[in-house]
Amino acid sequence: MTNWLPDLTGGAGPLYQRLADSVEAGIDQGVIGAGTKLPPQRDLAYDIGTTVGTVGRAYQLLRERGLVSGEVGRGTYVLGRRADGVKPETPDVSVEGTRYVDAPQDKLRFDSTAAPDVGQGAIVAEVLSRTAQDHPHEISSYTRDFPARWYEAGARWLSRNTFRPAADSIVPTLGTHAAVMAAIAALTTPGDYVAFEHLTYSQISRSAGLIGRRTALVASDDEGLDPADFERVCAQKHPRMIFLMPTTQNPTLTTLSAGRREAIARVAREYNVILIEDDLYGHLTDDPTPLLAEYAPERTIVAGGLSKSVAAGIRGGWLSCPPAYRHRIRIAHKMITGGMPFLLAEVNTRLVLSGQAGDIRKRSIAEISARIAIVRETLGGFAFKSHDKVPFVWLTLPDPWLSGTFKNACLEHGVLIDDEDEFKAGRSEQVFHGVRFGTSQPKQRGDVADGVAVIRRLLDEGRAGYDSFS
Repeated sequence: MTNWLPDLTGGAGPLYQRLADSVEAGIDQGVIGAGTKLPPQRDLAYDIGTTVGTVGRAYQLLRERGLVSGEVGRGTYVLGRRADGVKPETPDVSVEGTRYVDAPQDKLRFDSTAAPDVGQGAIVAEVLSRTAQDHPHEISSYTRDFPARWYEAGARWLSRNTFRPAADSIVPTLGTHAAVMAAIAALTTPGDYVAFEHLTYSQISRSAGLIGRRTALVASDDEGLDPADFERVCAQKHPRMIFLMPTTQNPTLTTLSAGRREAIARVAREYNVILIEDDLYGHLTDDPTPLLAEYAPERTIVAGGLSKSVAAGIRGGWLSCPPAYRHRIRIAHKMITGGMPFLLAEVNTRLVLSGQAGDIRKRSIAEISARIAIVRETLGGFAFKSHDKVPFVWLTLPDPWLSGTFKNACLEHGVLIDDEDEFKAGRSEQVFHGVRFGTSQPKQRGDVADGVAVIRRLLDEGRAGYDSFS
């Protein structure tokens, strides 16, 4: 398409966005056909009188919209569209993930880490009933004002070790995921880089991509995120923010040492990077390491909630942030989610302030510990990482198993697990040969034992025990 040039005279927004919009209009109008190679970034930058970086951001935005694909050394090509004119012909794993959403009901779900059923349903039902009786008007209307008790509950729940956030630093949210996404939406702009580890809770990176943020990958080792590589990424790509899980990271279960946390805080301060500390799993542990927020309180956002230790279905979450960020994040959360429903926020508050959430958490931890003990006994002799209070296991596969192949083998035998691609924040050249499986969702411990026995049998038999062809 050497004869095509974008029309940048109209439209609104920064130049890279207008360039992306112009290309999309050309695709919609049939001027730019499927399979067409877009001009090299340097050539187009020269033709329209801008920088290569601006063209690169436009092409990245087009990739996020599902309109083009790009490969190093080959160029950027326009993708075909389905008859509905919306979705690319080839699904993008970096956005859609590899998890089975509508999984068959006859499978054991080892692909979830929500809190185990320890009878919390009856407690929640009672709190729901009392809340409805006490606040019928608030339930029938939209939530305009947040009562002080909602902030106090968040401050109490997020407190851990010596970290004690003030109530005026709290934003109530619809779960931890919504908390993190509200912070990203409020404090970054489309085209900004957000840094992630190669393996992480990748649904945040996918969600960030959907709102136009770019992903920068930071290397990790056996001790967690590498501060030296974080500094390299900061110097080269200037990320606005980094997402971390310093305590019992998902999926590797790594906990950062105090020294690493201090080094990460130093780099973030030097390059003016905002730190998002997801403490969702850390809150299950007794790990005494100070939170990352204690090393860089002026730039750290701590997010947490009730999903892993109390109940995922009530969407309880909060974040603590520097005062300058609070108003923007609260507004962004409302814009993204539609606002906090009074019923859920009040139920979560009552559970926390009454101490019932803490009691449920203790029971959940006891159940998790019993289930992890089953795993340790059954998988003895194989390489895996576990924590007796955290409801998942990171299993390193023996040769010749591949992560995706092992996942499919487990599926054929009735067990749903997650392969490593589910946790990749972006296209990574690193291969880990690992899978993650959770133990909290099967209804009974016997179901856990049955599922882990399947995994053990497949590991013992090797790939010869699994044929992908029928």
